[in-house]
Amino acid sequence: MYEVFLDTETTGLSFREGHKIVEIACIETKNLIPTGNIFHKLINPKRSVPDAAFKIHGFSEEFLKNKETFDQIEDEFSSFIKEKKLIIHNAPFDLGFLNGELNAIKKNKIEQKLVIDSLEVARNKFPGTSNSLDALCRKFNIDLSRRTKHNALLDCELLREVYINLLDAKEPKFNLSSSYVKPDVFQVKDYSKKIIKISEVEKEKHKLFLKNELKKNFY
Repeated sequence: MYEVFLDTETTGLSFREGHKIVEIACIETKNLIPTGNIFHKLINPKRSVPDAAFKIHGFSEEFLKNKETFDQIEDEFSSFIKEKKLIIHNAPFDLGFLNGELNAIKKNKIEQKLVIDSLEVARNKFPGTSNSLDALCRKFNIDLSRRTKHNALLDCELLREVYINLLDAKEPKFNLSSSYVKPDVFQVKDYSKKIIKISEVEKEKHKLFLKNELKKNFY
């Protein structure tokens, strides 16, 4: 099975508020092993980049103004992800932007059935704790030294490592089938005590033995 680890960077938090995508990155894997195929584009959002967004990813309006626009890269992007399982951390955020951009140029939206939200997987594994990408990397001892700012391509690489660890963190399953044979130590076997009667002569000999031994040890 082919998968695509996908991440975006944007000018803000909501496409509906007029924000746009500034970076898309995809890493293709087969059974979670990288194939070497990568899709990575910086995108001209055709709008300003707020200071809050710039502090997160470092892409300024000036830097992006000569990059391709989303409609110019859409065909290549859609071909890259076609019929592949998409693994995205906090998928509703990225899908909101991607489907907003696709809808704006009258292209087919990405179907939810093709998407695995790794954030939901993490929340099921570790309920009640922080499950951000940074937090999960720290939990699994994944190196974060290169992540000085958010970068979609680097985040895809980190997400692949995190996702593999999430899958490996399954609870052990016990075989309780009828074919299971318990070890002998747990098997109770019937036994009975055998009562042996001794003669009067043997009783007298035993008394004499105890008397002599007690004298040796206590007197």
